[in-house]
Amino acid sequence: MTLDQSALLEVLDALKAAEVDGRVRQAAETIYQALIEAELTAVIGAAPHQRSEARVAQRNGHRPRTLTTTAGDLDLRIPKLRTGSFFPTGAAIGNR
Repeated sequence: MTLDQSALLEVLDALKAAEVDGRVRQAAETIYQALIEAELTAVIGAAPHQRSEARVAQRNGHRPRTLTTTAGDLDLRIPKLRTGSFFPTGAAIGNR
């Protein structure tokens, strides 16, 4: 799975804005969040605000989740669905 250009620009902006000590943590948080959103898009068949015949569910906000890593605590937002549930496939995120 690759990150799109807007996600990469978001990573670069986050790195420029962060202090030296927080750059790795901020980059990891941004990349994890982009991967979670990309996974959900693949699962439900539509990007945010996109109309699609293939869509099987609708997004309905996010729930906070803290992931503890060697880079520090990452504050992630796990998407919620109107019907059903979504858990990222990453063992460190989805199985806690």
